[in-house]
Amino acid sequence: MSKNVIFIINIVHNDRSRNQGYDWSIKSWQKYADKYGHTLFVLDQTLFDLEYMKPQWYKIYILDLLEANQIDYDQVLYVDADTIIHPHAPDIFEHTEHKFCAIRNYGDMDWVLRSMENYSKYLFQGFQFPFYKYFNSGVMVFNRKHVSFFKSMQEFYHTHRDAISQMQTTFGVGNDQPVLNYFVNRDIPEDYKVLNYEWNMQDMTRLEVLTEDFLHTRYGYISHYNAGVKPTPGYWIEKTYKHLYV
Repeated sequence: MSKNVIFIINIVHNDRSRNQGYDWSIKSWQKYADKYGHTLFVLDQTLFDLEYMKPQWYKIYILDLLEANQIDYDQVLYVDADTIIHPHAPDIFEHTEHKFCAIRNYGDMDWVLRSMENYSKYLFQGFQFPFYKYFNSGVMVFNRKHVSFFKSMQEFYHTHRDAISQMQTTFGVGNDQPVLNYFVNRDIPEDYKVLNYEWNMQDMTRLEVLTEDFLHTRYGYISHYNAGVKPTPGYWIEKTYKHLYV
């Protein structure tokens, strides 16, 4: 019987990635995988030269990597390495309807709208979609139906890699996340399900839930330490893990 897979990218290649507390995140996800009988896969090796492709783009190769490693699977949960899963979280795979699932992006709307505007104009021939369907790519669920979808994204990256890099330099926009959003909303909108905020609690400082009384652990399931949390993501990842699991 095929198992569901939880996939984390943990490429340690500089001081920043070395000191982010990702080991604590992986420990929490291993406990979650064990609880529900899932398989945890941690990618810790580069696939391409880092100047050519940054590790966050490796998401579009996840299904290929599972196939290459002869890992049978039903559904795949991708999570960023700066997340902690709550020990009482239900099994996310029971909430997907076997669709591509993600959670709306919360946070800097100027950055989101700037990304949408410029990617639409320069790389997606003016295609647009409602801003409230724009998701954060740090938590996503997909399955075998999406193999050809990710193949198309791979081809897009290799064809437009220089243009994507120029977009970031010129406009200060997102990297893989806007491209994922345009592909999902353009190519598989009928297969896209939005999960609630508790499955990807982002920008917690701005929303005033990331506090020393661990308010964030009383609200949702996946805490995501993005958007420049202070003093560092590693500080909060370790403290949250120990608060919940030790």
